[in-house]
Amino acid sequence: MYIHAFAFRWNENVKEEQKVRVKEEILALQGKIPGLLETHVGTNFSGRAHGYHFAAVMKFTDRSALDAYGPHPVHQELVRWLMPLVEPVEMDFEATSSSKPYSS
Repeated sequence: MYIHAFAFRWNENVKEEQKVRVKEEILALQGKIPGLLETHVGTNFSGRAHGYHFAAVMKFTDRSALDAYGPHPVHQELVRWLMPLVEPVEMDFEATSSSKPYSS
């Protein structure tokens, strides 16, 4: 499984309705991008986020699906109006996981 994760710092003067639209439009990519399995978005509540306000994680079936996401026309349409609103940081990685349950 491949993961695309990102966080945004909102630029000055971004309005609350624009923030809501960002969340809605990112979630709306689900079902429109081949190989996109899951999309999770949320507003940061941690004091450790270095000023990043919003984050998302997307799961893709494979590397080719993740690679096709960036240039996909639906994603590019979103990027055109979104990028002037944010200072982003992005990461892509192949996920590995443990089947071992967490214990404290």
